[in-house]
Amino acid sequence: MHDINAIRNDPEAFDAGLEKRKLEAQSAVLLAKDDARRAAIAVAQEFQTQRNQASKKIGQAKGQGDDAEAQRLLEEVAGLKDSLQQAEETERGLSQELHDMLAGLPNTLMDDVPLGADESDNVELRKHGTPKPGEKEHFEIGEALGMDFETAAALSGARFVVLRDQLARLERALGNFMLDLHVQEFGYTEMSVPVLVRDAAMFGTNQLPKFSEDMFRTHEGFWLTSTSEITLTNTVREQITKAEDLPIRLTAQTQCFRSEAGSAGRDTRGMIRLHQFSKVELVSIVDAQSGEAELERKVQCAEEVLKRLGLAYRVVQLCSGDVGFGARKTYDLEVWLPGQNTYREISSVSYCGDFQGRRMNARYRDEGEKSTQFVHTLNGSGLAVGRTLVAVLENYVTADGAITIPDVLLPYMGGQKTIEPKT
Repeated sequence: MHDINAIRNDPEAFDAGLEKRKLEAQSAVLLAKDDARRAAIAVAQEFQTQRNQASKKIGQAKGQGDDAEAQRLLEEVAGLKDSLQQAEETERGLSQELHDMLAGLPNTLMDDVPLGADESDNVELRKHGTPKPGEKEHFEIGEALGMDFETAAALSGARFVVLRDQLARLERALGNFMLDLHVQEFGYTEMSVPVLVRDAAMFGTNQLPKFSEDMFRTHEGFWLTSTSEITLTNTVREQITKAEDLPIRLTAQTQCFRSEAGSAGRDTRGMIRLHQFSKVELVSIVDAQSGEAELERKVQCAEEVLKRLGLAYRVVQLCSGDVGFGARKTYDLEVWLPGQNTYREISSVSYCGDFQGRRMNARYRDEGEKSTQFVHTLNGSGLAVGRTLVAVLENYVTADGAITIPDVLLPYMGGQKTIEPKT
């Protein structure tokens, strides 16, 4: 959400930010709407002043025994009341229109975000590890290990999976390992949060109104969360946090639900793009000065998961044409998948500035200060558990189709070192 006062103070900079996203200038339209809103407020205030003055004169007229004047003033007050109500309705309508216009515009990109049209223009920053060769994709490997798409399709349709036995245990092990790492070594607070939320929460983290088609909604009006970023970030909505209590670092593993609207024909086989999947999310709530440093820290937290699993990966910075709606700057972690002979996204880590803080009305106050500021927010996967399982299968498969368990997962697997194919 943008600050109309900031737009008024520097409309050229605001329009330049939109241009970086290949959008037309909007400051003139927004400021004209705000001027109309301000004018409506002024009209309402003038009617209120006239009404107050006339109300005072009624008592004076009655005190002087001038009933005719008192009656005239009563009729004047009644007319002013109607005019005031109409002016207030006009102001509310203009305010809502301005709010909706601002809510529909993406966040302003940071100056160091590279220009580009789409993901092909993203900039590789660094690589880690040596990519392994491979022949089979995870769904070919997993069929003999307990990965069952046929049963899932009978239960739920396309883009679902059933994991059986030791493969299910391996998925659970991955999630537990990630949570323990982020909590015990990186200082995140583990949370257990709902996966059903109201409209306000979805608006706060900018899934609504623009991305409703990407979400699932119940008949009762709840939304199934596409990421626990929504719930974790909204834990500070409508609150004023003490500056000394920042940063707040939260993590949760939840089931995530996405309609995958617009992805027809993409990744139709396997676990890369499911309607339901598990993800460990990392959210940070910080002050206005700490966002960029926290972004770098969060990327390192996500990278450490891949390093300890022994998975080759690269870090890329998203270009202007690929940065998401609510982000100012984003890094993607892409893990090497031997079966596809390419890197695929496994985590996206974003700094949102105060964009979400404004939408949530989430603020903080420095010690000794009366005024407040909007919090700055960050989010990122640490990691997507299903895609990590995919990477482990493709990178740790043996010649006979077994899976060698990565060393860091052995304590979570009861010491079991391999998963053998079913005979």
